Amino acid sequence: MTLYVIATPLGNLDDLSIRAAETLRTVDLVAAEDTRRSRILLEHLGTSPPMVSFHAHSPPARRAQLLARLEAGATVALLTDAGTPSISDPGASLVREASARDVPVVPIPGPSAVTAALSVSGLPADRYLFLGFLPRKGGHRAARLAEVAGAPCTVVMFEAPLRLTRLLDDLIEVCGPDRRAVVARELTKRYEEVRSGTLTDLQVYYRDHAPRGEITLVIDSGAAPPRDPSPAKALERGRALLAAGATRRDAAATLVEEFGMSRNDAYRLIATA
Repeated sequence: MTLYVIATPLGNLDDLSIRAAETLRTVDLVAAEDTRRSRILLEHLGTSPPMVSFHAHSPPARRAQLLARLEAGATVALLTDAGTPSISDPGASLVREASARDVPVVPIPGPSAVTAALSVSGLPADRYLFLGFLPRKGGHRAARLAEVAGAPCTVVMFEAPLRLTRLLDDLIEVCGPDRRAVVARELTKRYEEVRSGTLTDLQVYYRDHAPRGEITLVIDSGAAPPRDPSPAKALERGRALLAAGATRRDAAATLVEEFGMSRNDAYRLIATA
């Protein structure tokens, strides 16, 4: 009775760890985000354990089925399309419920697009903010973009190739044209590309060279404004945050952090922005 959370290759099958390979050859069942992708890996290993799909659109009955198998004593391997399960995929719900039922959950670490991109970005990786895929529209997207603009650390996110240029446009609007960034595309695969520059550099390049494949975007931190109690500068910053889509609450919290204002003063100022 064990749930193994197994990191699998981003592209190059030789990146699979020996421990992961041995585990996949012995488990009773594989729960895969994409059974077609996972079947290629299992065939590469010369093994064919029973496999079921488990993804973002799986009905609750599928999670219940997996939990029942685990509680009955089965060993189950959780696999995502590529990389580490539970990172921007539905694996977290299964892990959470398995743990709540005292099912042992064992990580088998390995490839991750997040850490791979950070490692070749040249940007600070001692602290970073991972946002996954941004919402496609509306206030939620605007709020996330504002979060990127003011982030005090490196930001990592995923994006689909057809939406990359739009994301770069939006980032230029909130972060400015000169923020440093890196596009890591098709990591470990045949057409791997790691391209760095300003947001404008990347925007110009990918408008002329339509990107393909899986994309991880790494963005440098925003230079936080110096602490300055000047109401005029705080008001200017508050208006910028609201224009970028931040809520009044989030904008006020940012003013407290950046300008050393009291929470009450920040809320009063935001109310006039």
